[in-house]
Amino acid sequence: MSIPAKGALDGLRVLDLTRLLPGAFCTQLLADMGAEVIKIEEPGRGDYNREFVPINVKESGSFLLLNRNKKSVTLNLKSDEGKALFLKLVAGADIVVEGFRPGVMDRLNLGYDRLAAENPGLIYCAISGFGQTGPYRLMPGHDLNYLSLAGGARLFAGRDGRPIVPGLSIADVGGGSQMAATGILAAVIARGRDGAGQFIDISMTDGAFSWLAYHGADWLFAGDNPRGGQRPFIGSAPCYNIYECADGGFVALGIIEAHFWERFCTAVGMEDLIADQWPDDDAAEVQFNRLNALFLTKPRDVWVAELEPADIPFSAVYDVGEAFDDPQLKARDMMLSVDHPVEGTIPQLGFPIKLSGTPCAITAPPPTLGQHNAELLGDLGLDDADIARLAETNVI
Repeated sequence: MSIPAKGALDGLRVLDLTRLLPGAFCTQLLADMGAEVIKIEEPGRGDYNREFVPINVKESGSFLLLNRNKKSVTLNLKSDEGKALFLKLVAGADIVVEGFRPGVMDRLNLGYDRLAAENPGLIYCAISGFGQTGPYRLMPGHDLNYLSLAGGARLFAGRDGRPIVPGLSIADVGGGSQMAATGILAAVIARGRDGAGQFIDISMTDGAFSWLAYHGADWLFAGDNPRGGQRPFIGSAPCYNIYECADGGFVALGIIEAHFWERFCTAVGMEDLIADQWPDDDAAEVQFNRLNALFLTKPRDVWVAELEPADIPFSAVYDVGEAFDDPQLKARDMMLSVDHPVEGTIPQLGFPIKLSGTPCAITAPPPTLGQHNAELLGDLGLDDADIARLAETNVI
């Protein structure tokens, strides 16, 4: 893949204080679109995600998938010199992203008001579990807690209605990373009009809650409390469900429109079901069991091949390894790679945002811890002796 001369966000400098998934995915989106993203990491340990299994050579695989196109500077923000150097970086930055509990940056005397005094055009984005206000603001939590309190976890269930643990970090990424990236880009546009920066308060719980547009309507307009396994699109409708096959694989039947349902019923020889696409209660259970018995008669890939001519919303249920081998995802360049000085040639997930004029690109591998100390601190006027002294005193 050729590297474009400039990305869409070329010229923007982002200081990334985050750790783990929500902030890292947000800033990688910005970096892929051309922003200069500088990870500010704790000396010695760095981003906790560097330690997570599986380890490739020295770095975590998940770290390597979340931190390409970024630079790394180590700074001890509890030290006076570390704070002073950070403020110098802030003076030349456009955006700061942090993911601490509310109040942590203020206790370091590096909160928004302090940084905005240094740089009035600064866009400051704080990603937290519950936001900067409200009775839960200081509660600890993770993705499962945020999704549960937002009403989302009850929408994921088996047919018995028992909630399950979703395999994807829905609140972290959908409610956190993507909401933060959207807010940051909106603030950049607003700053282009009046020159003023602003504070962005991202709650992962708020983000997950905002996804209730469909199921929230059941409660707000009909007084019904939808739960997984008990509503048409969350487990009860046979026409919109997952079925096991003869080989232990699974298929997803995702039919909503009547014409697709007619095609499916005709293809499998069950024309008597055409007039009854949305059965209720016991009738739905009977129809589900009938379709379940049907799909158990053949292996998954046989069903996929046989139903392809019917042109209906029907697919295999892939595991992760199969997804990486899928021809559609390959055709969309969703599997890439980059050369790393320590880790070798490492795989990368592709770009979910396709821009025709300023395409996303991998311009650099994930950084080693403190890799860019000399470069970026040198830009602030420090020489080799200064940098060596700061390393010896654990400032960097």
